[in-house]
Amino acid sequence: MPSKQPPPSPTAPDLAILAGDAIHLHTAGYTEQPHTTPAERNLVEQMARFRTAPLDFLREISLHVSGTGWRSYDSVVGQPIFYAGFSERMKGLVLRSPMLVAKVEELAGRRVEVESEQGILGQGQEGDVERERRRAEIRESVMQVAEKLVDEMICKMESRRFIRGAYYLATQLLTRAYHQGIHVSSEEVLRLRGVAEKAAKDQHSIIFLPCHRSHVDYVSLQIICYRLGLALPTVVAGDNLNFPLVGSFLQHAGAMWIRRSFGDDQLYTTLVQAYIDTLLQNGYNFECFVEGGRSRTGKLLPPKFGILSFLLDSVASGRVKDAIICPVSTQYDKVIEVDSYISELLGQPKPKENLKDFLSASSVLSLKLGRVDVRFHEPWSLRGFINQQQERFNQLPQRLEPKEARVRLLRTLGYKVLSEINDVSVVMPTALIGTILLTLRGRGVGKSELIKRVEWLSERVRNQGGRVAHFAGLPTSVVVERGLEVLGPSLVGLVQGLPEDTYYAVDRFQLSFYRNMTIHLFILQALVSAAMYTKVKLGGGPENQRISYDSLHDQVHFLSQLFRGEFIFPTEGLDVNLAKTIRDLESDNVIKVTRSADDPNKVEFVELSDAERECGRENFDFYCFLIWPFIEASWLGAMSLLMLTPQAKQMGEVWLDSKKVQDRAQLLGKTLYHQGDLSYFEAVNKETLKNTYQRYEEEGMILVAKSKDSRVPSTLRLADEWTPTRCPKTGRILAKGKLWAFSELISLSRREGKNRRDGATVRTRVLALADMVGKHLWEDVAAREELAELSEEALKAKAKGKSRRKAMNIHRAML
Repeated sequence: MPSKQPPPSPTAPDLAILAGDAIHLHTAGYTEQPHTTPAERNLVEQMARFRTAPLDFLREISLHVSGTGWRSYDSVVGQPIFYAGFSERMKGLVLRSPMLVAKVEELAGRRVEVESEQGILGQGQEGDVERERRRAEIRESVMQVAEKLVDEMICKMESRRFIRGAYYLATQLLTRAYHQGIHVSSEEVLRLRGVAEKAAKDQHSIIFLPCHRSHVDYVSLQIICYRLGLALPTVVAGDNLNFPLVGSFLQHAGAMWIRRSFGDDQLYTTLVQAYIDTLLQNGYNFECFVEGGRSRTGKLLPPKFGILSFLLDSVASGRVKDAIICPVSTQYDKVIEVDSYISELLGQPKPKENLKDFLSASSVLSLKLGRVDVRFHEPWSLRGFINQQQERFNQLPQRLEPKEARVRLLRTLGYKVLSEINDVSVVMPTALIGTILLTLRGRGVGKSELIKRVEWLSERVRNQGGRVAHFAGLPTSVVVERGLEVLGPSLVGLVQGLPEDTYYAVDRFQLSFYRNMTIHLFILQALVSAAMYTKVKLGGGPENQRISYDSLHDQVHFLSQLFRGEFIFPTEGLDVNLAKTIRDLESDNVIKVTRSADDPNKVEFVELSDAERECGRENFDFYCFLIWPFIEASWLGAMSLLMLTPQAKQMGEVWLDSKKVQDRAQLLGKTLYHQGDLSYFEAVNKETLKNTYQRYEEEGMILVAKSKDSRVPSTLRLADEWTPTRCPKTGRILAKGKLWAFSELISLSRREGKNRRDGATVRTRVLALADMVGKHLWEDVAAREELAELSEEALKAKAKGKSRRKAMNIHRAML
């Protein structure tokens, strides 16, 4: 273990929002409300209060409905929203937007031109009048469609009484599910309130950009804004949640409904931009999730640029003077939807949201999910960011084209926000426990060792600049016990009858969700360790396991490029990041570095330190265990591309259904796992495989054809230079070529398994298995082609029959 660092300096106290609307200001850390009783007892007391003292219960509700004290939500920092007619006013502003008016005129003009070319409209002077009349008709018709779309889209927060009732309902449900409350940093809250006051004065919007792991994300942020007297943001929400009753409720509580895909609908795209412009021009707060959908893996997803591009265009175009960006991190002891996430990641179709499932949320009253921690990064000016980036572009030796400059600006914005979310994220006790259980060799861990490792990992997190949910004087043993209680026996098992309590991971797949909440802090150390493992796994003496700096650099570069879309790396560049990581690992006594005698700054070799070998490589292994599941997933992705090798009799270019290919890739992964050739079952998860395929598309390994119609599935095939060859005699895929070499390069950093050393056998078996699993894809293609031929023949026969009947009729007429 590395030597202990000085304890972190005291931080500002936390503000805890607990059951019953109580607010406590306390020392920053993992705390509970004063004089608390077990969660079950609190829950029973709340219910007993309803039965035994109904008048008090009704009085509590009436305080929220009527609005007493802070509950009135009268003194709000922000622009006025809650008044009758607000929704109609917003709708009118959107429909009068110069952008929308111009687009409607353009669409009407295009349609008139088409009808003129088709000869539907007249020519000459009379034709001009007719065209103008037709243009007016189309304009009016399009505006009617626009009005309907706007009414369905915009949020309708115009009733303060409704908002008070919604706040009460949401708080009661949420603080009973998360029985240790919702926690925020008082320092960050005071800073945010100061920014909000200035923004309100300047009529600038605050754009909240949270990470997205749960539906609870936007509920908790709305509750915090309400309780602190900040104007509630308009929240971008997918229209999959807009189902009866719930959709209307959410829309009146702040939801702005948008389609999951806009396609080529220019009117709808313009409406979304016009509505966002209107919100920002009037200084209304706004919220959208920079990742798009919820993360099913626990770590941040790559940014989605749809809504971000609208926000950027609003300010960059000058239609909006400025807006304030506020990245937000929301962390949970336990995420309520993780069970459904695992089903989805294993290939089960995502269930459609419905009222029945939504109402089943009442069952959360019996859960003990720990606490929610919400942290706000220091807000910053979007206008200032744009100006700063444009200055950087102007200093480049070659001037960027406007389109390229915009893409760079958008990508920089997205990854800057994600990086700042990581910066303020708090590592929860459940994430510490999950990480420890999944990064230890062996079946289980004793309680004393678990406590020791949790303390060590907490220290490592702080040393990396991360934040831990502080324990506020509570012994680590108590924190661990409560974390284990929240995770529950379905995730962490306890072996009975042993001298010491011994815990083991029951559901490693689900626990990986919590481990992934910490991996961003150690990604550089993990990559260096995985690169070193190419030598360490060879065994032998220390001199046999050392790696040259050039080899280390090449493998780290390869792995960092492989995971470019999977993780967020520091922006200083590979050489700087690698040098810093080597120094840090050396200072932690994990590695030993041999430097050049001529140049002390030049690293020649890197190897494990003597201290690290003596402690059983526990620190080195920790970093490897973090990254190995992702290396396995990338290797599986590469091996699954072998399925795309055309069959011997297949002629011409054949495009395969992308979804079916990824489904078969999952099946291949499950087979490899159960046969011992894949070490981590979580490597077969749908989300990581999808990211892997996207990365391989960027590298040009696969070609993907996407339709603008969302109902038409995308198709893919291997690029010619990446297509393996088959043996002319046996028809088997040969273990050579670019794809095989690429997969072997990944395999160098894979964890050694029981079947890894018999290389020739594995090579033959895995190739044959990939070919066998992929055969179904080609049989499907053959069946479609056969069906198409039959359909074509049937059409020809039908046409031929019609021709015969027509000829007979003509013959009869002549007689």
